[in-house]
Amino acid sequence: MLLSLSIRDVVLIDRLEAIFRPGLCALTGETGAGKSILLEALGLAAGERADRGLVRSGSEEARVTATFDLPDDHPARTELDEAGITVEPGEPVILRRRLTMDGRSQAWVNDQPASVGLLKALGESLVEVHGQHDGRGLMDPKTHRSLLDSYARNDEERRTVREAWRALCEARDRVASLEEAQRNANSEEEWLRAALEELDHLSPVAGEEPALAEERKFLQHAENALSELQAAAEALQSDGGLSERLGSALRTLERVSEQIGQAEEGAAGEARTALLRATGALDRALIEFAEAEDALADAAGTFEVEPGRLNKVEERLFALRAAARKHNVAIDALVPLKADLADRLDAIENAEGCLDEARKALAAAQSSYDRAAAALTKTREKAGDALAKAIMAELPPLKLDKARVRVAVETADDLAGPNGRDRVQFEIATNPGAPFGALDRIASGGELSRFALAMKVCLSVGEDGLVLIFDEVDQGVGGAVADAVGKRLSALARTGQTLVVTHSPQVAARADHHWKIEKIDDGNGGVRTTLTELSGAERREEVARMLSGENVTDAARAQADQLMGVS
Repeated sequence: MLLSLSIRDVVLIDRLEAIFRPGLCALTGETGAGKSILLEALGLAAGERADRGLVRSGSEEARVTATFDLPDDHPARTELDEAGITVEPGEPVILRRRLTMDGRSQAWVNDQPASVGLLKALGESLVEVHGQHDGRGLMDPKTHRSLLDSYARNDEERRTVREAWRALCEARDRVASLEEAQRNANSEEEWLRAALEELDHLSPVAGEEPALAEERKFLQHAENALSELQAAAEALQSDGGLSERLGSALRTLERVSEQIGQAEEGAAGEARTALLRATGALDRALIEFAEAEDALADAAGTFEVEPGRLNKVEERLFALRAAARKHNVAIDALVPLKADLADRLDAIENAEGCLDEARKALAAAQSSYDRAAAALTKTREKAGDALAKAIMAELPPLKLDKARVRVAVETADDLAGPNGRDRVQFEIATNPGAPFGALDRIASGGELSRFALAMKVCLSVGEDGLVLIFDEVDQGVGGAVADAVGKRLSALARTGQTLVVTHSPQVAARADHHWKIEKIDDGNGGVRTTLTELSGAERREEVARMLSGENVTDAARAQADQLMGVS
């Protein structure tokens, strides 16, 4: 629903703020007052083509802001999500457009910069205009199939067709892939056999490279490390060996201890205590020294490697790296590559059998799609006949009793896709014996709007969140016909919001809300357009003016009361 429209410096409008509500909203005023400007301003906000002629004379730029209230599941919110525009659930969607005198245009959605293309896509899902020179929605044949499907309630048939189409595409891709593989089989088979033979000989193992690299690094330093360890061992054993000297010193201390006896007091006792400390330290030193010699021997043993091991490790590592470079993969990917090459070779060797099976699967998928598409076509043809009859029943009260309507469902294989293989178009013939043709090519301006109105009523559109706009749908009609137009507009507005620009008092009288557009003197020798919401006596006076013209009579006021249901 359109909540508000703010306009700055658009043609004759210098400043205008309008608040709208649900239901049928009538916009009235004398010819030339600026009703079309209001619609052009809304179109600008909804992404329509920007013409710098819209900028008010004497102003540098024009600005328009349109605010919409949408349900959380409205398709416009999907468009916003895909465009990266953040709009919280329950938050209104605000479209803003700026147009400068030099023709430059900028757009925003909820104060976030947006492309005009996004603005237009949003506008198409938010506003649908039907008028003398503007027919969107129903007038666009691209929308006719989805509208007919909605009327036919064929969701299940369409879902079946989409699934069948997906399966058909997958089957086609499978056959195409196998046929391509078969064409390249000879040269590829030779290459695959050679590559697999090399990889079989190499027998790569997952995680092998880092282990080899670490071992290579160890082996490269093993010889030097062994030499250093041997030098350390020799240093411990040089000059008679530290172990022998420590042992000799320990034996000497033991002899001295024996000589001084077991005295515990006096000078002898102190000497014995010191000797015991020295003996214990030497004993521990001998033990630690022996452990050091054993550890050096163990360490040296780890560096005594197999002769030629370094060459073997390097050859293996270099072979793995060469194979990885050849196939342009990481070394760890050689294992899955080998399996993939084997699968490809197996596929080539069994290609004929696989291709036969794939072609059978394709034929089955095609048959399933044909059945699903044919069932969907039947629902469309049946619904098309019913819709045409329903629309025809709506035409006589709208002064279109000589017109005929049909829903053309064209089926062709080259139209096949996820939505079936039908092209749908609503067509009319305005006079007996005249050929059917597209709506916008056959009908005149007033007829076009009334056809759109009849179709909308039959389609029970009233889409939640969609603003329907009818521009002078009552052109050239009056009395009972205008009243019939008003009834249908009122019916449409019950489930949403409908705006109608009208010169018909019968239509205006049925509106839930009424605005008057006027062109007034701006006090500086120019004119400007204003918009005023009417109610009560003001609204009665406007409907009476529409009935009688410039000089409003009491009779016109009385008739206005009657039209508005005022007692």
